[in-house]
Amino acid sequence: MSNQTITRAEVTDKIVSEVGLTRQESSDLLDRTLDMIGAALEHEDEVKLSRFGNFVVRSKAAREGRNPKTGEEATIAARRVVTFRPSPMLKAQVDNK
Repeated sequence: MSNQTITRAEVTDKIVSEVGLTRQESSDLLDRTLDMIGAALEHEDEVKLSRFGNFVVRSKAAREGRNPKTGEEATIAARRVVTFRPSPMLKAQVDNK
């Protein structure tokens, strides 16, 4: 099993080699795409990427938790979290390797 991480620079290089944009244009394209996704999630919009999956913002209520080191009870504040649901195509691709 591989524990390799794909970096922003590697994605930019792949855009350069496959699309033919300059390195700066590719970096700007990636930045703009990620900014658009982040802005949509910030406004609690759902982001759907066909054949990849959906990013959704969920609200979690405050709850009682426990510090795992000390065992002391603590209140965990309400918060919003981003969840990802992969598409059936992505699930199949990962399953088939």
